[in-house]
Amino acid sequence: MKSTPLESRHIELGAKMVEFAGYNMPVVYTSIQDEHHAVRKNVGVFDVSHMGEFIVKGKQALDLVQRIGSNDASTLQVGQAQYSCLPNEIGGIVDDMLVYRLPGEMTAADEQAFMLVVNASNIDKDWEHIQRYAAEYDTRLINISDQTGLIAVQGPKAKDLLQPLTDIDLGTIPYYSFVKGKFAGIDNVLVSATGYTGSGGFELYVDSDKLCDLWDTIMNLNHPVKPMAAGLGARDTLRLEMGYCLYGNDIDDTTSVLEAGLGWITKLKKESDFPSKNYFVQQKKEGLAKKLVGFVVDDRRVPRHGYPVCNDAGHEFGVVTSGTLSPTLQIPIGMAYVPIKFSTEGATFDVKAGNKMLKAKVVALPFVNPTT
Repeated sequence: MKSTPLESRHIELGAKMVEFAGYNMPVVYTSIQDEHHAVRKNVGVFDVSHMGEFIVKGKQALDLVQRIGSNDASTLQVGQAQYSCLPNEIGGIVDDMLVYRLPGEMTAADEQAFMLVVNASNIDKDWEHIQRYAAEYDTRLINISDQTGLIAVQGPKAKDLLQPLTDIDLGTIPYYSFVKGKFAGIDNVLVSATGYTGSGGFELYVDSDKLCDLWDTIMNLNHPVKPMAAGLGARDTLRLEMGYCLYGNDIDDTTSVLEAGLGWITKLKKESDFPSKNYFVQQKKEGLAKKLVGFVVDDRRVPRHGYPVCNDAGHEFGVVTSGTLSPTLQIPIGMAYVPIKFSTEGATFDVKAGNKMLKAKVVALPFVNPTT
Protein backbone atom coordinates (compact mmCIF):
# COMPACT_ATOMS: atom_id res chain seq x y z
CA MET A 1 0.00 0.00 0.00
CA LYS A 2 1.31 3.43 -0.96
CA SER A 3 1.51 6.47 1.28
CA THR A 4 1.24 10.17 0.57
CA PRO A 5 3.95 12.47 2.00
CA LEU A 6 1.43 13.59 4.64
CA GLU A 7 0.77 10.16 6.16
CA SER A 8 2.62 10.98 9.41
CA ARG A 9 0.66 14.25 9.76
CA HIS A 10 -2.65 12.39 9.52
CA ILE A 11 -1.58 9.83 12.11
CA GLU A 12 -0.39 12.59 14.48
CA LEU A 13 -3.84 14.18 14.20
CA GLY A 14 -5.48 10.90 15.18
CA ALA A 15 -7.05 10.21 11.79
CA LYS A 16 -8.72 6.89 11.10
CA MET A 17 -6.67 5.55 8.21
CA VAL A 18 -8.05 3.25 5.49
CA GLU A 19 -6.85 1.82 2.20
CA PHE A 20 -8.23 3.88 -0.67
CA ALA A 21 -7.16 3.50 -4.31
CA GLY A 22 -4.02 1.73 -3.11
CA TYR A 23 -3.06 4.50 -0.66
CA ASN A 24 -3.18 4.74 3.12
CA MET A 25 -5.58 7.67 3.48
CA PRO A 26 -7.44 9.48 6.29
CA VAL A 27 -11.17 8.81 6.21
CA VAL A 28 -12.02 10.92 9.28
CA TYR A 29 -10.21 12.87 12.01
CA THR A 30 -12.96 13.96 14.41
CA SER A 31 -16.33 13.28 12.80
CA ILE A 32 -17.61 13.41 9.24
CA GLN A 33 -20.32 15.84 10.33
CA ASP A 34 -17.84 18.27 11.92
CA GLU A 35 -15.48 18.15 8.97
CA HIS A 36 -18.34 18.53 6.49
CA HIS A 37 -19.73 21.59 8.29
CA ALA A 38 -16.23 23.11 8.53
CA VAL A 39 -16.02 23.09 4.73
CA ARG A 40 -19.54 24.44 4.25
CA LYS A 41 -19.13 27.26 6.79
CA ASN A 42 -15.41 27.84 7.30
CA VAL A 43 -12.37 25.96 5.91
CA GLY A 44 -11.45 22.32 5.55
CA VAL A 45 -8.09 21.01 4.33
CA PHE A 46 -7.83 17.76 2.37
CA ASP A 47 -4.81 15.71 1.38
CA VAL A 48 -5.55 14.75 -2.23
CA SER A 49 -1.99 14.06 -3.30
CA HIS A 50 -2.97 10.51 -4.21
CA MET A 51 -4.47 11.90 -7.42
CA GLY A 52 -2.63 11.37 -10.70
CA GLU A 53 -1.10 14.09 -12.88
CA PHE A 54 0.06 13.72 -16.48
CA ILE A 55 1.80 16.40 -18.55
CA VAL A 56 0.98 16.45 -22.27
CA LYS A 57 3.29 18.73 -24.25
CA GLY A 58 4.40 19.17 -27.84
CA LYS A 59 3.33 20.55 -31.19
CA GLN A 60 0.21 18.39 -31.25
CA ALA A 61 -0.59 18.34 -27.53
CA LEU A 62 -3.97 19.99 -28.10
CA ASP A 63 -4.79 17.52 -30.87
CA LEU A 64 -4.11 14.61 -28.51
CA VAL A 65 -6.17 16.09 -25.67
CA GLN A 66 -9.02 16.67 -28.13
CA ARG A 67 -8.74 13.09 -29.40
CA ILE A 68 -8.98 11.47 -25.96
CA GLY A 69 -11.27 13.88 -24.10
CA SER A 70 -15.00 14.51 -24.35
CA ASN A 71 -14.85 18.26 -23.69
CA ASP A 72 -13.49 20.90 -26.06
CA ALA A 73 -10.00 21.83 -24.84
CA SER A 74 -9.55 24.24 -27.75
CA THR A 75 -11.63 26.77 -25.80
CA LEU A 76 -9.09 26.87 -22.97
CA GLN A 77 -6.82 29.86 -22.60
CA VAL A 78 -3.52 29.56 -20.74
CA GLY A 79 -4.43 29.65 -17.04
CA GLN A 80 -7.81 27.97 -17.46
CA ALA A 81 -9.04 24.49 -16.56
CA GLN A 82 -12.05 22.40 -17.47
CA TYR A 83 -13.82 19.26 -16.30
CA SER A 84 -13.78 16.49 -18.87
CA CYS A 85 -13.69 12.73 -19.18
CA LEU A 86 -11.97 9.94 -21.07
CA PRO A 87 -14.63 7.94 -22.95
CA ASN A 88 -13.75 4.39 -23.90
CA GLU A 89 -14.49 2.66 -27.21
CA ILE A 90 -17.68 0.92 -26.01
CA GLY A 91 -19.72 3.87 -24.79
CA GLY A 92 -18.40 3.94 -21.22
CA ILE A 93 -16.02 6.12 -19.23
CA VAL A 94 -12.36 5.29 -18.58
CA ASP A 95 -12.16 8.14 -16.05
CA ASP A 96 -13.21 11.71 -15.38
CA MET A 97 -10.47 14.33 -15.23
CA LEU A 98 -9.44 17.97 -15.02
CA VAL A 99 -7.62 19.52 -17.99
CA TYR A 100 -5.29 22.47 -17.31
CA ARG A 101 -3.88 24.66 -20.13
CA LEU A 102 -0.36 25.35 -18.87
CA PRO A 103 1.77 28.48 -19.36
CA GLY A 104 4.06 28.79 -22.36
CA GLU A 105 7.31 28.76 -20.40
CA MET A 106 6.96 24.99 -20.15
CA THR A 107 7.24 24.59 -23.92
CA ALA A 108 8.97 25.79 -27.06
CA ALA A 109 7.33 28.63 -28.99
CA ASP A 110 5.40 26.31 -31.31
CA GLU A 111 4.26 23.86 -28.62
CA GLN A 112 1.35 23.59 -26.20
CA ALA A 113 1.22 22.03 -22.75
CA PHE A 114 -1.58 20.60 -20.65
CA MET A 115 -1.87 18.86 -17.31
CA LEU A 116 -4.44 16.10 -16.90
CA VAL A 117 -5.51 15.32 -13.33
CA VAL A 118 -7.02 11.85 -12.94
CA ASN A 119 -8.32 9.62 -10.18
CA ALA A 120 -5.82 7.72 -8.06
CA SER A 121 -7.44 4.34 -8.67
CA ASN A 122 -7.16 4.82 -12.44
CA ILE A 123 -3.64 6.20 -12.87
CA ASP A 124 -2.18 3.11 -14.57
CA LYS A 125 -5.32 2.42 -16.60
CA ASP A 126 -5.57 6.03 -17.80
CA TRP A 127 -1.88 6.17 -18.69
CA GLU A 128 -2.13 3.04 -20.83
CA HIS A 129 -5.33 4.32 -22.47
CA ILE A 130 -3.79 7.67 -23.40
CA GLN A 131 -0.56 6.05 -24.59
CA ARG A 132 -2.51 4.09 -27.20
CA TYR A 133 -3.57 7.35 -28.86
CA ALA A 134 -0.40 9.33 -28.18
CA ALA A 135 1.63 7.36 -30.74
CA GLU A 136 -0.31 9.13 -33.51
CA TYR A 137 0.78 12.62 -32.42
CA ASP A 138 3.91 14.74 -32.13
CA THR A 139 3.72 15.08 -28.38
CA ARG A 140 5.25 13.85 -25.15
CA LEU A 141 3.57 12.35 -22.10
CA ILE A 142 5.13 12.70 -18.66
CA ASN A 143 3.68 11.02 -15.58
CA ILE A 144 4.43 13.39 -12.68
CA SER A 145 2.03 11.74 -10.20
CA ASP A 146 4.70 10.58 -7.77
CA GLN A 147 6.49 13.95 -7.83
CA THR A 148 3.34 16.03 -7.29
CA GLY A 149 1.65 16.86 -4.00
CA LEU A 150 -1.86 18.28 -3.82
CA ILE A 151 -3.78 19.95 -0.99
CA ALA A 152 -7.39 21.10 -1.36
CA VAL A 153 -8.28 24.04 0.89
CA GLN A 154 -12.05 24.26 0.62
CA GLY A 155 -14.70 26.51 2.10
CA PRO A 156 -16.05 30.09 2.01
CA LYS A 157 -13.19 31.44 4.14
CA ALA A 158 -10.38 29.74 2.23
CA LYS A 159 -9.28 32.96 0.55
CA ASP A 160 -9.09 34.82 3.87
CA LEU A 161 -6.96 32.06 5.35
CA LEU A 162 -4.56 31.67 2.43
CA GLN A 163 -4.09 35.25 1.23
CA PRO A 164 -1.38 36.12 3.81
CA LEU A 165 0.75 33.30 2.37
CA THR A 166 1.14 34.72 -1.14
CA ASP A 167 1.42 37.89 -3.22
CA ILE A 168 -1.00 36.32 -5.72
CA ASP A 169 -4.35 38.09 -5.47
CA LEU A 170 -6.47 35.03 -4.81
CA GLY A 171 -9.69 36.99 -5.18
CA THR A 172 -8.92 37.66 -8.85
CA ILE A 173 -8.60 34.00 -9.86
CA PRO A 174 -11.85 33.09 -11.67
CA TYR A 175 -13.55 29.76 -11.06
CA TYR A 176 -11.77 26.99 -12.96
CA SER A 177 -8.69 29.13 -13.50
CA PHE A 178 -5.23 29.00 -11.98
CA VAL A 179 -2.04 30.97 -11.37
CA LYS A 180 1.51 29.77 -10.78
CA GLY A 181 3.65 31.65 -8.28
CA LYS A 182 5.27 31.77 -4.87
CA PHE A 183 3.13 30.45 -2.05
CA ALA A 184 4.15 30.00 1.59
CA GLY A 185 7.75 30.62 0.53
CA ILE A 186 7.62 27.83 -2.05
CA ASP A 187 8.28 28.62 -5.71
CA ASN A 188 6.15 27.43 -8.64
CA VAL A 189 3.04 26.46 -6.72
CA LEU A 190 0.02 26.03 -8.99
CA VAL A 191 -2.94 27.68 -7.24
CA SER A 192 -6.21 26.54 -8.79
CA ALA A 193 -9.70 27.85 -8.03
CA THR A 194 -11.19 24.39 -8.29
CA GLY A 195 -12.40 21.67 -5.95
CA TYR A 196 -15.05 19.00 -5.60
CA THR A 197 -17.04 20.27 -2.62
CA GLY A 198 -19.21 23.07 -4.00
CA SER A 199 -18.08 25.45 -1.26
CA GLY A 200 -15.32 27.23 -3.14
CA GLY A 201 -11.66 27.32 -2.28
CA PHE A 202 -8.38 26.36 -3.89
CA GLU A 203 -6.29 23.38 -4.85
CA LEU A 204 -2.54 23.75 -4.36
CA TYR A 205 -0.15 21.70 -6.53
CA VAL A 206 3.41 21.56 -5.25
CA ASP A 207 6.48 19.33 -5.52
CA SER A 208 5.85 16.37 -3.24
CA ASP A 209 8.98 17.06 -1.18
CA LYS A 210 7.52 20.46 -0.25
CA LEU A 211 4.06 19.14 0.66
CA CYS A 212 4.67 18.69 4.39
CA ASP A 213 6.00 22.24 4.71
CA LEU A 214 2.94 23.57 2.90
CA TRP A 215 0.55 21.55 5.08
CA ASP A 216 2.27 22.64 8.30
CA THR A 217 2.21 26.30 7.29
CA ILE A 218 -1.51 26.22 6.49
CA MET A 219 -2.57 24.21 9.51
CA ASN A 220 -0.45 26.22 11.97
CA LEU A 221 -1.10 29.68 10.55
CA ASN A 222 -1.75 32.36 13.18
CA HIS A 223 -5.03 33.58 11.71
CA PRO A 224 -8.60 34.19 12.97
CA VAL A 225 -9.80 31.53 10.50
CA LYS A 226 -8.95 28.12 11.91
CA PRO A 227 -8.75 25.33 9.31
CA MET A 228 -9.91 21.81 10.08
CA ALA A 229 -8.29 18.74 8.58
CA ALA A 230 -10.92 16.82 6.61
CA GLY A 231 -10.89 13.24 5.39
CA LEU A 232 -12.38 11.11 2.64
CA GLY A 233 -15.67 10.72 4.52
CA ALA A 234 -16.46 14.43 4.40
CA ARG A 235 -15.15 14.67 0.86
CA ASP A 236 -17.75 12.08 -0.15
CA THR A 237 -20.71 13.70 1.66
CA LEU A 238 -19.76 17.12 0.26
CA ARG A 239 -19.55 15.97 -3.35
CA LEU A 240 -22.76 13.95 -3.05
CA GLU A 241 -24.72 16.93 -1.73
CA MET A 242 -23.66 18.70 -4.94
CA GLY A 243 -24.64 15.75 -7.13
CA TYR A 244 -21.05 15.30 -8.34
CA CYS A 245 -20.19 11.87 -9.72
CA LEU A 246 -17.64 9.60 -8.06
CA TYR A 247 -15.76 7.27 -10.36
CA GLY A 248 -16.36 3.65 -9.43
CA ASN A 249 -19.73 4.48 -7.91
CA ASP A 250 -21.74 6.71 -10.24
CA ILE A 251 -19.65 6.37 -13.40
CA ASP A 252 -17.41 3.60 -14.70
CA ASP A 253 -16.37 1.72 -17.84
CA THR A 254 -19.98 0.73 -18.53
CA THR A 255 -21.83 4.03 -17.96
CA SER A 256 -22.58 6.52 -20.72
CA VAL A 257 -21.68 10.17 -20.25
CA LEU A 258 -25.19 11.10 -21.36
CA GLU A 259 -26.87 8.70 -18.94
CA ALA A 260 -24.67 10.09 -16.16
CA GLY A 261 -25.82 13.65 -16.86
CA LEU A 262 -22.41 14.63 -18.24
CA GLY A 263 -23.64 15.77 -21.62
CA TRP A 264 -22.44 19.27 -20.69
CA ILE A 265 -18.82 18.09 -20.84
CA THR A 266 -19.39 16.01 -23.98
CA LYS A 267 -19.03 18.26 -27.01
CA LEU A 268 -20.53 16.22 -29.82
CA LYS A 269 -20.19 19.10 -32.30
CA LYS A 270 -16.45 19.65 -31.89
CA GLU A 271 -14.46 18.85 -35.03
CA SER A 272 -12.17 16.32 -33.40
CA ASP A 273 -13.26 12.72 -33.11
CA PHE A 274 -13.06 11.02 -29.72
CA PRO A 275 -13.85 7.48 -28.53
CA SER A 276 -17.57 6.59 -28.77
CA LYS A 277 -18.49 9.99 -30.22
CA ASN A 278 -20.73 8.41 -32.85
CA TYR A 279 -22.30 6.17 -30.21
CA PHE A 280 -23.19 9.19 -28.08
CA VAL A 281 -24.56 11.05 -31.11
CA GLN A 282 -26.82 8.10 -31.86
CA GLN A 283 -27.81 7.69 -28.23
CA LYS A 284 -28.81 11.34 -28.03
CA LYS A 285 -30.80 11.02 -31.26
CA GLU A 286 -32.67 7.91 -30.12
CA GLY A 287 -33.18 9.07 -26.55
CA LEU A 288 -31.89 7.64 -23.29
CA ALA A 289 -33.28 4.47 -21.74
CA LYS A 290 -32.03 5.33 -18.27
CA LYS A 291 -30.59 8.27 -16.39
CA LEU A 292 -28.69 9.06 -13.20
CA VAL A 293 -30.96 10.97 -10.80
CA GLY A 294 -30.81 12.41 -7.32
CA PHE A 295 -33.34 11.29 -4.74
CA VAL A 296 -34.30 11.75 -1.11
CA VAL A 297 -35.65 9.04 1.18
CA ASP A 298 -38.58 9.36 3.56
CA ASP A 299 -36.88 7.29 6.24
CA ARG A 300 -33.91 7.47 8.59
CA ARG A 301 -32.22 4.52 6.97
CA VAL A 302 -29.52 5.50 4.47
CA PRO A 303 -29.53 4.11 0.91
CA ARG A 304 -26.20 2.52 0.06
CA HIS A 305 -24.24 1.81 -3.10
CA GLY A 306 -25.61 -1.30 -4.78
CA TYR A 307 -29.10 -1.24 -3.24
CA PRO A 308 -31.73 -2.23 -5.83
CA VAL A 309 -34.31 0.31 -7.03
CA CYS A 310 -37.83 -1.05 -7.54
CA ASN A 311 -41.25 -0.04 -8.79
CA ASP A 312 -44.45 -0.36 -6.73
CA ALA A 313 -44.76 -4.01 -7.70
CA GLY A 314 -41.30 -4.77 -6.33
CA HIS A 315 -39.71 -5.26 -9.74
CA GLU A 316 -36.06 -4.21 -9.74
CA PHE A 317 -35.25 -1.75 -12.51
CA GLY A 318 -32.24 0.22 -11.27
CA VAL A 319 -29.51 0.52 -8.67
CA VAL A 320 -28.31 3.04 -6.12
CA THR A 321 -24.84 4.33 -6.99
CA SER A 322 -24.21 6.62 -3.98
CA GLY A 323 -26.03 7.36 -0.74
CA THR A 324 -25.47 9.08 2.58
CA LEU A 325 -27.13 11.02 5.36
CA SER A 326 -26.77 14.62 4.22
CA PRO A 327 -25.06 16.56 7.03
CA THR A 328 -26.62 19.78 5.74
CA LEU A 329 -30.20 18.56 5.22
CA GLN A 330 -30.15 15.85 7.88
CA ILE A 331 -32.04 13.46 5.59
CA PRO A 332 -30.88 10.47 3.53
CA ILE A 333 -29.95 11.34 -0.05
CA GLY A 334 -28.65 9.32 -2.95
CA MET A 335 -28.17 8.90 -6.66
CA ALA A 336 -29.37 6.03 -8.82
CA TYR A 337 -29.76 4.95 -12.42
CA VAL A 338 -33.46 4.57 -13.21
CA PRO A 339 -35.57 4.14 -16.38
CA ILE A 340 -36.14 7.46 -18.10
CA LYS A 341 -39.84 7.57 -17.18
CA PHE A 342 -38.86 7.57 -13.49
CA SER A 343 -36.25 10.31 -13.93
CA THR A 344 -38.43 13.42 -13.77
CA GLU A 345 -38.50 15.56 -10.65
CA GLY A 346 -41.16 14.28 -8.24
CA ALA A 347 -41.16 10.70 -9.56
CA THR A 348 -41.22 8.04 -6.85
CA PHE A 349 -39.79 4.56 -6.47
CA ASP A 350 -38.65 2.17 -3.75
CA VAL A 351 -35.11 1.42 -2.61
CA LYS A 352 -34.67 -2.12 -1.35
CA ALA A 353 -32.67 -2.17 1.89
CA GLY A 354 -32.61 -5.77 3.00
CA ASN A 355 -36.21 -6.73 3.73
CA LYS A 356 -37.33 -3.11 3.91
CA MET A 357 -38.51 -0.86 1.11
CA LEU A 358 -37.50 2.80 1.47
CA LYS A 359 -39.77 5.33 -0.22
CA ALA A 360 -37.72 7.60 -2.49
CA LYS A 361 -38.53 10.71 -4.51
CA VAL A 362 -36.52 12.22 -7.38
CA VAL A 363 -35.30 15.78 -6.70
CA ALA A 364 -33.34 18.32 -8.70
CA LEU A 365 -29.57 18.43 -8.29
CA PRO A 366 -27.69 19.76 -6.44
CA PHE A 367 -29.30 18.73 -3.17
CA VAL A 368 -27.95 21.89 -1.50
CA ASN A 369 -26.78 25.30 -2.65
CA PRO A 370 -23.92 26.34 -0.35
CA THR A 371 -23.89 29.92 -1.65
CA THR A 372 -27.39 30.73 -0.39
